[in-house]
Amino acid sequence: MHYKQLKPFPKDFLWGASTSAYQVEGAFDEDGKGLSIQDLHTPPQGITDFKVASDHYHKMKEDVQLMADLGLKAYRFSISWSRVLPNGEGQINPKGIQFYNDLLNELLAHGIEPIVTMYHFDLPLELYKKGGWTSRSTVQAFEEYAKILFENYGDRVRYWLTINEQNCMIIHPNAMNPGKVPSQKELYQQNHHMFLASAKAVTLCHEMYPESKIGPAPNITAIYAEKCDPSDVIAAEDWENIRCWLYLDMAVHGRYNSFVWSYLKEKGWTPVIEEGDMELLKNAKADFIGVNYYATATVAASKNDGTDRQARSGDQQIMVGEEGVYRAAINPYLEKTEFGWLVDSIGLRVTLRRIYDRYHLPLLITENGLGAYDELSDDGHVHDQYRIDYLERHFHQAQLAMADGVDLIGYCPWAFIDLVSTHQGYKKRYGFVYVDRDEEDLKELKRIKKDSYFWYKYFIKQ
Repeated sequence: MHYKQLKPFPKDFLWGASTSAYQVEGAFDEDGKGLSIQDLHTPPQGITDFKVASDHYHKMKEDVQLMADLGLKAYRFSISWSRVLPNGEGQINPKGIQFYNDLLNELLAHGIEPIVTMYHFDLPLELYKKGGWTSRSTVQAFEEYAKILFENYGDRVRYWLTINEQNCMIIHPNAMNPGKVPSQKELYQQNHHMFLASAKAVTLCHEMYPESKIGPAPNITAIYAEKCDPSDVIAAEDWENIRCWLYLDMAVHGRYNSFVWSYLKEKGWTPVIEEGDMELLKNAKADFIGVNYYATATVAASKNDGTDRQARSGDQQIMVGEEGVYRAAINPYLEKTEFGWLVDSIGLRVTLRRIYDRYHLPLLITENGLGAYDELSDDGHVHDQYRIDYLERHFHQAQLAMADGVDLIGYCPWAFIDLVSTHQGYKKRYGFVYVDRDEEDLKELKRIKKDSYFWYKYFIKQ
């Protein structure tokens, strides 16, 4: 549909940017912080680990000043569970509590709305040793952790996100399970436990701070059928059910959708559900939905001959396809980034419309961005016009989605500052702010505003 005049972004729209604790903070073993599973992460040869990252822990005030100068209205970040609770449960780390107190106060002093993710891939190592998300005791530990966060920060945080990309942790489990990748049955049991943990956090938040908003932040993408062949259409619907709607149906309605439950029964992967679980899930209603979006995918009907699962283009660690259900296909209409990731700005509009029409809850884009080989030029600047072009196109499609009727309350691109990409380290940069370091040499970790920083500042101001 073509509009004569687009609906403007509202004045209270949450223009922001995102990061995660383990990818940006550094100080992995300082001031009483415990280890997380990410601290055991062994990167590929020539790629840095997460021990120093962008040193946000020591440069927090400088970074918040950069956010303020940029004109951010919001900052979406995660809290390191093991910085607050070194063992994941039990003894609280006062210096960890204080760091996030200082960060929140600094943000609010500059008029920046904090959007806080409670758990972003960095399970405390001690909990992992006890079984991690396979054990129901981790659900109780997460509830304890959530209560501590609400008690300490609930007076200043209006927007909470429970678990970042739960679907990615289940579908692509390698980086989240050091030493051993669980079976599919075990993964879907972990999935059920994460649903319970998130529901307990939602319930607690509503009890303790009923004016606050809380919701999930899965990686959601519209899926296209390769052809108008009805078998391909069914395959695309299967992907959306298994990889997308399962997670949002639970967050919004508290139920397993019928196709996914049939799929799990067919595969022999149904989780153990104890008495009271479904009642808890049904009563824990999300207030809004965080959406991590990078690009769509295209699938075709399964061949069911052992070849349905294939490595995703540009990322050999990620497998696409479910044997006997659907297989990856090529979309000839989309371009790719330097790292082989697809770019589909119109797909963002499609995705937002599908989510909103299904759930009718406010949406907040919590991640979307372009990873690239950013380099300092001879003039001491980073000229990332490609990132400007990428975001300009996506912002326009977000505005079109709003014109279509979607209730979009904010947009937080990934990322505010360069951080450690899980598989490509500092070779793959996403930030508006360049961090002058490479994989081995930390240099001075100097912050340098990229061209996209100045463009985004002007865009927000306008």
